[in-house]
Amino acid sequence: QNRTEEYTHTRASGQLNISRSTFSVEPSVKESTALIYRCHGEPSQVVTLETLKLPPLRSTSVLVKMLAAPINPSDINMIQGTYAILPNLPAVGGNEGVGQVIEVGIEVKTIKVGDWVIPRDAGLGMWQTAVVLSADDLVTVPSDIPVLSAATLGVNPCTALRMLSDFEDLKPGDTVIQNAANSAVGQAVIQIAAAKGVQTVNVVRDRPNLQKLTDGLKAMGATCVITEETLRRPEMKEIFKSYPRPKLALNGVGGKSATELLRHLQ
Repeated sequence: QNRTEEYTHTRASGQLNISRSTFSVEPSVKESTALIYRCHGEPSQVVTLETLKLPPLRSTSVLVKMLAAPINPSDINMIQGTYAILPNLPAVGGNEGVGQVIEVGIEVKTIKVGDWVIPRDAGLGMWQTAVVLSADDLVTVPSDIPVLSAATLGVNPCTALRMLSDFEDLKPGDTVIQNAANSAVGQAVIQIAAAKGVQTVNVVRDRPNLQKLTDGLKAMGATCVITEETLRRPEMKEIFKSYPRPKLALNGVGGKSATELLRHLQ
């Protein structure tokens, strides 16, 4: 079912409010195709593809053409109504993405036409083809990085950076061990650690294409890639003859895997 409505995005208490509004300046793009949910539930049952009429441009707003927007678990949780921060309904899905600015309000000084931008916070609704947002809700990013990298910059890489920075003062030559190493956060950990000169022992589940996965992670900068089964074997002692035992363990699995990570810490 297609509907045409007029929306503007405002923020209150960390939430997204979508409400009818009228302004004086018409944007060059007047409609957006968006994935909207009007109640909480399973995405396949409550998300619909609809046409929205974009609001006129405020003096402090920008018009953004979306280039790419991923699907994160938090996006699904928001639609289900189980996430810690929930936008008011109806809401456009998607917390992360990258867009290109195609029009700016007359008072906007920090963003210009042509800039690539990502959302500063969650709940702004990135699953749409175009959106009018306050310039204060956006952060510019370089336009010479891959579009998919830019679209996924705001969640997982930031999480990885904080995990590598907040718990231990890691120095070049130190070692970190992590499970779920092929997850988006895990891959970001590998790349950030490599850039800092920190070695990583990366635990993944066994699979038929294990060698291909191992080669891919090592190409990103992984020092060592092992399986959950290897993590529990005596041969781990041999691995830590090549580099120091880990100062930091990052767990994204839980259970026995987390316990095994702890056993190998300094």
